[in-house]
Amino acid sequence: MRSLHIASTGMLAQQTNVEVISNNIANLSTTGFKRRRAEFQDLIYQNMRRVGSTSSDTGTVVPSGVQLGLGVKTAAVYRIAEQGNLSQTENRFDLAIRGPGYFQIELPSGETAYTRDGTFGLSPNGEIVTADGFRVLPGVQIPNQARDVTINANGEVLVKLDGQAALQNVGQIQTAIFANEAGLEAIGDNLFLETPASGQVQAGVPGAPGYGNIMQGFVETSNVNVVSEITSLITAQRAYEMNSKVITASDEMLSTLARLR
Repeated sequence: MRSLHIASTGMLAQQTNVEVISNNIANLSTTGFKRRRAEFQDLIYQNMRRVGSTSSDTGTVVPSGVQLGLGVKTAAVYRIAEQGNLSQTENRFDLAIRGPGYFQIELPSGETAYTRDGTFGLSPNGEIVTADGFRVLPGVQIPNQARDVTINANGEVLVKLDGQAALQNVGQIQTAIFANEAGLEAIGDNLFLETPASGQVQAGVPGAPGYGNIMQGFVETSNVNVVSEITSLITAQRAYEMNSKVITASDEMLSTLARLR
């Protein structure tokens, strides 16, 4: 019976849905995390009576035909790039982007990765780095004698030095945007890589048209909505149960056929 296979594809789809939802909930407190949403497509159809075929010698046409669907498949898991809330940390090297953009991070391999996680600190030589010690590009070094550090909305890094009244500019943080953020490849540790689907990176100054502003002393929280995720989880669970009932009903029908003499 086709219904056994069709219902099994439905259960597999809802299993994937629950896995996506569980990952969202697990990352509820992950800095800069963007929630995911599973999208599904119906499978191919079997034509028992083709739409538009003739039904008589006079040329009458079948208006709808008979097409039987063969189930469902996972089409994509989209990343929702909605802005998360900004949480104040009081750490002068913590940064958040209010609006579009990603921080650029130099990996040990030499590749450039991208992140919304602005939990930054200083390396032993005074460079601004991530929590894992990866350098924030294009590279900004804070002098050892700096008494205070200010990073303005445009990404300019200004330091207060002893004996100087004016602030000194020691670097410029740039952010990156993409034509299709959902096309970035997640590699873990809150990092993403450019792919052909994301389009080429476009680096620019924060606050410029199309680029978000920098907020010093803040980090962006996860954009996961707990109420929405729990609602989706309940819906997925009920859909899974209904597909399992279809399998049970199909099994009972086959058992009835087997008992016929």
